[in-house]
Amino acid sequence: MNHLLGEFDGKLDAKGRLVLPAGLLRQLSPETAQHFVINRGFERNLSLYPYAEWQRVSARVNRLNPFVQKNRQFARYFYRGATELRLDASNRLLLPRRLLEYAEIESQVVLVCFPSFIELWAEESYGDIFDIEPAAFASLAEEIMGEHRADPDAEDESD
Repeated sequence: MNHLLGEFDGKLDAKGRLVLPAGLLRQLSPETAQHFVINRGFERNLSLYPYAEWQRVSARVNRLNPFVQKNRQFARYFYRGATELRLDASNRLLLPRRLLEYAEIESQVVLVCFPSFIELWAEESYGDIFDIEPAAFASLAEEIMGEHRADPDAEDESD
């Protein structure tokens, strides 16, 4: 599995194609860098998954009990707009117009790496999510991470 890292700027061309930045491509294996799935993110952004990671996440969603209404609602929304993409010879992805409209991406894009997927944000929207005071961030960090004590010798259990 890839462990992606970084924040990159990009720009759509007139046809809605995005060149994946070289610094991001270097982090992907040759097989991983060719095939992706993109879908709606949680906060008016898009989520771009290397195909193998999409298969892992999708398998988790597919294990949800479809007889539970909440599960059906989540799966419906999660899969809504999901589209397979392949990198072209110029390292571009053609992003679906409907998803670009959802994320309000017109031209400038910020690509934000999580360890296993990439968020795509309209540049203006991305700046807005950080309108949080440093004290509020410190409080959030304490709430989320405060119970965990870092053990540098412990292995990551999420792998």
